[in-house]
Amino acid sequence: MRVPAHSASGHRRTRTAVATAALLLPLLGAAPSADAQSSANSLQLAFASAAAEYQVPQSVLLGVSYLQSRWDAHAGAPSVTGGYGPMHLTDARTALAGATHHSEGTEDARGDSARAALFPSAQAPAPTELPARLTTLPKAAELTGLSAAELRTDPAANVSGGAALLADAQKKLGEPLSDDPADWYGAVARFSGADDTATAAAYANDVYDVIRTGEERTTDAGQQVALAARPGLSPATAQLAETGLRTLGTGDTECPRSVSCEWIPAPYEEFGDNDYGNHDLGDRPASQSIKYLVIHDTEGAWDGVLNLVQDPTYVSWNYTLRSTDGHIAQHVKAKDVAWHAGNWYVNAKSIGLEHEGFLANPDAWYTEAMYRSSARLVKYLSKKYDIPLDRQHVLGHDNVPGPTTGTVPGMHTDPGPYWDWRHYFELLGRPFEAAKRGHGVVTILPDYATNQPEYTGCVTKGEPCAAHGSSEVRLYSGPGADYPLIKDIGLGTTPGTGVNDISSRVSTGQQYAVADREGRWTAIWYLGQKAWFENPAKDPTAVRTSGLVVTPKAGRTSVPVYGRAYPEASAYPAGVPAQAVSPLPYTLLEKQKYVVGDKVPGEYYYAVTFTTDSHKVVVGKDLYYEIQYGHRVAFVRAADVDVRPSR
Repeated sequence: MRVPAHSASGHRRTRTAVATAALLLPLLGAAPSADAQSSANSLQLAFASAAAEYQVPQSVLLGVSYLQSRWDAHAGAPSVTGGYGPMHLTDARTALAGATHHSEGTEDARGDSARAALFPSAQAPAPTELPARLTTLPKAAELTGLSAAELRTDPAANVSGGAALLADAQKKLGEPLSDDPADWYGAVARFSGADDTATAAAYANDVYDVIRTGEERTTDAGQQVALAARPGLSPATAQLAETGLRTLGTGDTECPRSVSCEWIPAPYEEFGDNDYGNHDLGDRPASQSIKYLVIHDTEGAWDGVLNLVQDPTYVSWNYTLRSTDGHIAQHVKAKDVAWHAGNWYVNAKSIGLEHEGFLANPDAWYTEAMYRSSARLVKYLSKKYDIPLDRQHVLGHDNVPGPTTGTVPGMHTDPGPYWDWRHYFELLGRPFEAAKRGHGVVTILPDYATNQPEYTGCVTKGEPCAAHGSSEVRLYSGPGADYPLIKDIGLGTTPGTGVNDISSRVSTGQQYAVADREGRWTAIWYLGQKAWFENPAKDPTAVRTSGLVVTPKAGRTSVPVYGRAYPEASAYPAGVPAQAVSPLPYTLLEKQKYVVGDKVPGEYYYAVTFTTDSHKVVVGKDLYYEIQYGHRVAFVRAADVDVRPSR
C-alpha cells in the first residue's frame, strides 16, 4: 500500500525532533532533556512537533485542541459522539444509540397527574450514513498513514492527526500554509465539521478567542500545556465565504448572537382520541414566571434525537445542543411548556436543554465546544428571565424531584456524574467559591479531574466503569468508608455504586447544612439523615459558605416534604379540578436544617386540552420554600418551617 507523504515514518521522525520542536514551545524556556518525551511536557512537545511537520501555526493547533478537549486525552476513552484524544478525532460507528432516555418508559416526562401518564415508545431511526463531522479519525488515518488504534490511544499521534486535518482543510481552501494564525480562520471553521456558516463561524470565533486570551493548565494525564496569549490577533474572517457551507435558517429563534442556532419546531398537533403533542402552549413569563433551567443529556445521537422531537406522539424540550461543535436547535418557544423533566410543576416553570451525549454508555466526556455554547445560552436565558445562576435554579434532570411518591423510583439520572458542573459554572461566570465568612453550610466542590469515585454499570451491569473525573461525592451513614451508604427510602432499593444510583451522592455546587464534623469527615443533613463524606482540610471536597436554612417550627417534630409546590384546594376556580397536595415519603425532622433556594407561591398550570381556551394558571396563597433536600431538590410549606441564617 502506498504511504501518504505525511506518513507513519514521518510521525516517528518527529518524535525524535525534540530540539527543533522545543524552539516552538510557548511560555517555556530552554529545550528539555532527551527524557522530556515521558515528562509532564511531552504533550506540549507533541503540539510543537506536529505544528512543525504539517506547517500549522502551533497557536492554531493548540486553540483548536483546547476547544475540543481542553487538551485532555481521557485515557483513550471516546467522547459522547465517539471523539478521541486531545483533538477529538471522531470515529462514531460504535458510539451511537437508537433511543433516547425519554423512551425508557420509567419516567412520565410530562409529569402531570391530571392526565394519563405519558410513556412514549418512539425510537430514533438507525443512521444510514454518518456525517463527515463524526468520521474525522479515519480521514486523519488516511492523511498521516497512522493506524486508527494509534490515533485513538496515543495523544501525540492524535495531535498529528488533527494537524494533518487542519493542513488539508487549508489546502482545499486554496490558502497557503502560512505561519500567521490569522490566515487559518477558514480551515478552523471547516475543522468544526459544521455544514453551515453560522455554526462554523461560532466555532472558529471560539478558537480565536482562546488564542487571544491564552490558556495554561494541567491535563487529566498530568501534562502541562500552555498557549501564549495573542490579544491583538484579528483572523481573516472573510475566508468563511470560501468554505462552501450552507446558510443557516435561524427562523425566530431565541438564542444569543454568540452561538449558532436554528429553528426545528416540535409539533403542537392533535392526533385522534383527544390526544395531542408534544407540548403545551403558554404565555410565559406573563402568565407565570420561568424559574428553572434543566440540563439533560440525550442518550442518543443528534439526527435521531431531532427526528424524535418532531414526532407529535413523543415528548419535547426547548433546545438541543450538538457535541462536536456546540450548534443549537430550538424546538419550543420559551413562552410554551415543553414536556421534559418528569414533573409538571417544574416543566411549567422551566426551560429544558438536551445535550447530545450518553450518561454512561460509553463512559464518556463532553466537549468544550458544547460546554461553552450551552453556557452562553444559559447566561442569555438567565438574564432574559431573571433566573439565578445557582444549583437550585440550574438543575440537572437528576435534581428534579418526583412529583408524587409513586414516581420517585422512575425519575431520571442524567446528565450524570461525568457532567463537569465546576467548569460549567466557571463558563457561566459564577464559579463556586468558599465564602470569606462562611459557616454552617458547605458547597460541594471536589476537584473534577482527581475526584474519581468508583462507579459500576457503565457498560456491563455490576462491572466497574473506567476511571473518570466526576462532579459527585459519595455519602456514608458514618464518618468512614466502612459505614453503609446513605439510603433513599423513596427508591426502596439498597444503595450501591451504580452509575445511575443517586441515593447517596451529592454534586458539585449543591449546598447543604452542616450536621457534624469528625476529623477528615463532614456530615450534612440529607434525606432526613446525617450523611458523611470525606473532606480533608488539605484536599477538600466541600468549602464553607453561608446562607439561609429552614428548620421545623418550634413544637413540630417533623414536617412533610413535597415534590411540587401546588396551591391549596380553595385556590382552584370552577372548571379546574383541584390537584392533590401530596407529600413525598420524606420528612424534615426537628433540629435538621436544609438550604433554601427560593420562596414561591403554590402554582398549577391547567392545560389538559388541545384548545387553549380552558388553560389557566392557578396561584394559591400557600407559600413554599424550595430546599436542597437530597440529590434532588424538594419543597416544604412556609407555614411549617422557620427560616434563619446558617450558623
